[in-house]
Amino acid sequence: MSSVDHEATPVESRGAGDGRRTGTETCCELLCAILLPPLGVFVRYGCGFEFWICLLLTFLGYIPGVIYAACVLL
Repeated sequence: MSSVDHEATPVESRGAGDGRRTGTETCCELLCAILLPPLGVFVRYGCGFEFWICLLLTFLGYIPGVIYAACVLL
């Protein structure tokens, strides 16, 4: 029996490879942002500054959270 070395091939990052988002990713993020604004921002930025601002605005009022999330995602 011979052992075969399986080298891990690098996996391309999702999207266009140059940092741009595809239309489907942006559409899904916007849908999440409309239903639950902090979720849409979290999907793209994680638990960063944008997420916490969006969460605060959503607590203050749903519409300001949706507007902020849409602006940040677009």
